[in-house]
Amino acid sequence: MIAQFNQELFNKMPVVGILRNIPLKIIKEIIPVYLKAGFTTIEVTMNSENVVEIIQYLSTNFKNLNVGAGTVCTINDLHLAIDAGASYIVTPIIDEEVINHCVENKIPIFPGAYTPTEIYIANKLGATAVKVFPATQLGPTYIKDVLAPLNTLKLLPTGGVSLENIDLFFKAGAKGVGMGSSLFHKEYIATKNYEMLFQHFKSIATKVSNL
Repeated sequence: MIAQFNQELFNKMPVVGILRNIPLKIIKEIIPVYLKAGFTTIEVTMNSENVVEIIQYLSTNFKNLNVGAGTVCTINDLHLAIDAGASYIVTPIIDEEVINHCVENKIPIFPGAYTPTEIYIANKLGATAVKVFPATQLGPTYIKDVLAPLNTLKLLPTGGVSLENIDLFFKAGAKGVGMGSSLFHKEYIATKNYEMLFQHFKSIATKVSNL
């Protein structure tokens, strides 16, 4: 049975936290902090060590958390992710086989695209929302510019989103954002300073909630 994505949880806090190469032992410690701060959705990249075990653990133990798989580039990755318990799929590219499978099986899919044409194609293929990636050099203005003629698209910029500019992406029209290292503060995690990590999480969550 395919795990169910909770759209209401995502709408409550439309931020996808991206876990890449963080050991399960540490993830077990930081996810309760993540949830306490108000976040609802997590993505584990398929190029992380022990990714299947991590997705299985999160999807089994945190029912109030949307658990998805990222960096899904092949149909094999997709099947591994879904079998592990992922409730949604994120890709860095447009792979029609992956997108079509997700659409046919009603699995939320957030494919990566960069140019207006790629974004439009991803949407036409049935994307739940299009991950604009990498958004690092593009910035919020790009989101606004793309949505001017293509205002029905749902965009989720990823890469370069931070505490300082997250509000600008939403004000530009983004329906959500993806955040990796800018959300999972490496120093706080390395030193297990989970109080500071919570404050960092909370400052981002508060900024989004106040929009």
